[in-house]
Amino acid sequence: MANPFAFLGALSGAVAVAAGAFGAHALRARLEPRMLEVFETAARDQMYHALALFAVAWMITRADASPSALRLATISGWCFIAGTLLFSGSLYAMALSGIRALGAITPLGGVAFIAGWIALALAARTRG
Repeated sequence: MANPFAFLGALSGAVAVAAGAFGAHALRARLEPRMLEVFETAARDQMYHALALFAVAWMITRADASPSALRLATISGWCFIAGTLLFSGSLYAMALSGIRALGAITPLGGVAFIAGWIALALAARTRG
C-alpha cells in the first residue's frame, strides 16, 4: 500500500459512523447521560481525525512536496492514528466499562492530535 493514510482514514470514518449510530440508538437507554456524552465525543473526534487522514494522504501525493514535507505529513498521519486509538479508544472504553480511570489515557491522545496538527501545518508550509 503506497499511501496507507487514505485507507486508514476511510476505515476510521466508517468506524466513527458505526460508533455514532451505536451510541445514538443502542446506548441511549443504557448509559447515563454523562457517559453517553463521552461516547459521542469519542465518535466525533474520531471522525474529525479520519478526515484529517485524508488531508495527510493528499499532502503526501502532492507533486511539489519536498522530502521534509513528506516526512512531516507522514509523522502527522501516525500522530492522528495514535491519537484516535488513545483518545477515542480510551473514551469508548471508559463509557462502555464505567472504569473512569481510563480517562487518564485520554490526554495522551489529545497530545498526539495536537502534534499531528502541528506536523501537518509544518508540512503544508514546507517547500522544496
